[in-house]
Amino acid sequence: MDFKEEVLKLLKNVAKDAVLEMPPNPELGDFSFPCFHLSKGCKKSPNEIANELATKIKPNKYIKEIKAINGYINFYVNKDILVTKTLNDILTEKDNYGKSNMGKNKNYMIEFFQGNTHKAVHIGHVRNICIGCSVSKILEFTGYKVIRVNYQGDIGPHVATALWGMQHFNEQPTGNKAIFLGIMYAKANQLARDNIEIIKEIQEINKKIYEKDPKLTELWKKTRQWCLNYFDDIYNDFDVKFDKLYFESQVEKDGVKISKDLVKKGIAELSDGAVIVNLKNINLGVAVLLTRFDTPLYPAKDLALAKIKSKDYKINKSIHIVGKEQEFYFNQLFKIFELMNSPMKNKSYHLEYGLVMLPEGKMSSRGGNVIIYDDLIKKLKEESYNETKKRHDWDDAKLKQVSEKIAFSALKYSMLNKENTRIIVFDVKNSIKFEGDTGPYIQYSYARASSILKKSVNKIKPNYLLLKDKNEINLINKLSSFHSIIKDSAANYRPDIIANYVYNLAQIFSDFYHHCQCISDDKELEASRLALVKATRQVIKNSLNLLGIEVLEEM
Repeated sequence: MDFKEEVLKLLKNVAKDAVLEMPPNPELGDFSFPCFHLSKGCKKSPNEIANELATKIKPNKYIKEIKAINGYINFYVNKDILVTKTLNDILTEKDNYGKSNMGKNKNYMIEFFQGNTHKAVHIGHVRNICIGCSVSKILEFTGYKVIRVNYQGDIGPHVATALWGMQHFNEQPTGNKAIFLGIMYAKANQLARDNIEIIKEIQEINKKIYEKDPKLTELWKKTRQWCLNYFDDIYNDFDVKFDKLYFESQVEKDGVKISKDLVKKGIAELSDGAVIVNLKNINLGVAVLLTRFDTPLYPAKDLALAKIKSKDYKINKSIHIVGKEQEFYFNQLFKIFELMNSPMKNKSYHLEYGLVMLPEGKMSSRGGNVIIYDDLIKKLKEESYNETKKRHDWDDAKLKQVSEKIAFSALKYSMLNKENTRIIVFDVKNSIKFEGDTGPYIQYSYARASSILKKSVNKIKPNYLLLKDKNEINLINKLSSFHSIIKDSAANYRPDIIANYVYNLAQIFSDFYHHCQCISDDKELEASRLALVKATRQVIKNSLNLLGIEVLEEM
């Protein structure tokens, strides 16, 4: 049950679009409605408004008391109903606790990962795939039909650069072939920066690939497949299955045609042989669709992609998970959608995310100036294995199995516990710690709850009304807010809301564990507290599932 919704129902007749806050002190209630913004439109103080509105709102069986204090209307939940209803709901609904139908009959396409072939998969891609996986799960949990798609750059200058590198350095892969291509790209790109001749040679290779030169096409297909096989391994690592894989190579021809059609319609124009859309009058600069050689650039290919997507799926919204640095580009693209009356007009959304950085000097890179995925996950697994080995005398197979789950927990949580647009400084050693704001700490809280439940043989029916201690009530209050947390997270595409919630829940559970004896001589109280432990364990599990993190029974 969502008690926040019950408060909003009481408020809807006196204040439209009410936004609730959580009072810092339980004595000030469970929810509060600030009246300060209402005073702007009338000649009354926030105190007067709060007092006046509070008299118009009548308590019900869920909200037992309403008080006006210092410009706030404070709402006090009926604790007996809160305790009983919350625990019954969690223990009955289990993995479904927190689900809703807010997205019923809505189809949302989530485009994420977008790894380019012939280039290194780096730490930025990791944040992208973590956000994409989590947002997809959260939206499905709230009733949306989610279509997971991946648009991959398998053609273009970066491909030509990597192939030039293979030819120039005359090297062949000895290990992971996709990583080898990324290294070739990085080395070739470094040489090309100050060398016009190399740039021209790369441009010529790119031109020949577009022209389907037989020899280069064969090499392109072979090396492309190396990368796609590697991408499949990464998808398995993150347990993601895409409904559709789109490629730049399949949209480039249609991108040329659409661009030329836009010239005929007067939306685009020719400029020195190139096809452009001039958006300077709305401060969006110039979007170049085709070069003077008719080579399609990103906007042209995205226009063709939008056309294919709209044919493949009936969707209400298309969400592009792409770095914040591409904000200007997407503003241009969405404006062109509008001008050409694209099926994606008013349906497209750019979900931005910030850069991922590492503390200086902590890791070297084989991928130029980026930290490649394989090096990162290898380091995490090593740290996790060593930390787990210190704690347990397990055989090597179990150590590897558990430590790998801890490593991915550390990685995913670190990518998701900050607001999407914030820059992350990712520290491997800190992320793997079993205390503090980390994935392993929350996994440990789940394992601790499992351990408590394993120790008990109590079969007595719990009496939830015995749970009166402030640590018990604080924990139940937190559990009861899960519904509203999920809805807030889904509405804003923000996994960090859930990450911060479950971290705080783990902290409150720790307080409860240290102050309330779960295994005791009072068997009725013990049964009730064990039910609370079980409910907490369930909500931790549901939260971690939405973040793409596996739970562990012991660690």
